[in-house]
Amino acid sequence: GGMSGFGEAGTAKYVALTTFRKDGTPVSTPLWAALDGDRLVMWTRTESWKVKRIRRNPEVIVQACDARGKVLTGEPVSGRAEILDAAGTERARGLIIAKYGVAGRITVLGSTLRRGKGGTIGLSISLASPA
Repeated sequence: GGMSGFGEAGTAKYVALTTFRKDGTPVSTPLWAALDGDRLVMWTRTESWKVKRIRRNPEVIVQACDARGKVLTGEPVSGRAEILDAAGTERARGLIIAKYGVAGRITVLGSTLRRGKGGTIGLSISLASPA
């Protein structure tokens, strides 16, 4: 066991998710993330720009970071993001809650109350090139 192919991004509390605009400009956002087997799942607002960018271009980069996404640690890892369906999103929520404990539960439930179940969505990142 031990390390996944995601390196530090697989275990970090915050992971910078970099998505790409139409013109190729990278945009990075710090998100919570949890390992799900050989994938990394994240959870975000359905209406966020990163979800729109991923729908157009699933290529992403993940890297461990601090809460503000300013200090990056570990290696950047290229991956492909997939927008999860309702069942996958539920699974992602469960994994996030399991990893982040009380804070995760409060955040996930609070967001669900504010935005409804459809207001947030899970993302699944797979490694771009399987080792």
